[in-house]
Amino acid sequence: MGLFERYLSIWVTISIVSGIVFGSVVPGIFTFISSIELFDVNIVIAIFIWLMIYPMMSQVDLSAIKGIGENSKGLMLTLVFNWLIKPFTMAVLGWIFLKIVFSPWLDIQSANEYISGMILLGVAPCTAMVFVWSQLTDGDPNYTLVQVSVNDIIMIFAFAPIAAFLLGVNNVHVPWDTLVMSVILYVIVPLILGVITRNQLKGNTCNLSLENFLRKIKPWSVVGLILTVFILFGLQAEAVVAKPYTILMIAVPLILQAYGIFMVSYSMAKVIRLRHNIAGPACLIATSNFFELAVAVAISMFGLHSGAALATVVGVLVEVPIMLSLVYIINKTKFAFSH
Repeated sequence: MGLFERYLSIWVTISIVSGIVFGSVVPGIFTFISSIELFDVNIVIAIFIWLMIYPMMSQVDLSAIKGIGENSKGLMLTLVFNWLIKPFTMAVLGWIFLKIVFSPWLDIQSANEYISGMILLGVAPCTAMVFVWSQLTDGDPNYTLVQVSVNDIIMIFAFAPIAAFLLGVNNVHVPWDTLVMSVILYVIVPLILGVITRNQLKGNTCNLSLENFLRKIKPWSVVGLILTVFILFGLQAEAVVAKPYTILMIAVPLILQAYGIFMVSYSMAKVIRLRHNIAGPACLIATSNFFELAVAVAISMFGLHSGAALATVVGVLVEVPIMLSLVYIINKTKFAFSH
């Protein structure tokens, strides 16, 4: 794990604090940034989001899907949790905590926006950081590549319908054109460009050159994330200063969701007798989120100032320390699984 990935939570925390400070002191800067739009798309944020997503999509090798038949039990486990369980439990937990437990401190509109951001997190399985988590648990790299590639293909078709359904259940108007365009801009196009990049580098040189390219562009993904978080919290500075407990209220269901999904999926991995190097990455991708996509879609659908965008950024803040703790648990329980 590189310097940027290892201390991602620290960088995100610094960008959050900096954004709040600058947003309070010089709000005009962020007002100007939010005004730079073309066809209702903020150009600055769009650039930063592409910095986040393109390097990650370049790591996906769709040719790995030919190995889909190997370790099918592990793949089935992650697909069930990613697409049939996690999005729905995220919506339920958001509803319980933000509309019931924390209702005395939240108005209905804010609660709906926060839940919307949580739903977008829950519908987007991780595509890049899971490679890091898998490596830290000695996970099978070929299996990890297959499961990420398969999930990316499914995401093209399943993300929009599931997100629209859960948002609709939460009484949130779903602008289908914006949702579909977000999937095209932030999933399909980067994925196609990533595949083209891999093929060009492999065809012209060798795998070592591809690895060097990926190593060089990976930090830009974190740079894009940090700058996006900085701008979002700069725009949200007034609201966050007025209600600092909001971040904590959003974080509680996100944390419970992560640990709950992991405990159930990891237990199932033991029951169906997965090898440890398959169980680790299978349960980690079932737990983690493609928060870069969630941030992008939240901004596209609800706006830079929205509670949905804020909720997705809180997801970034809590995910890395949670995933590192799960890596520790997996490594400590290796004895319980076959090898």
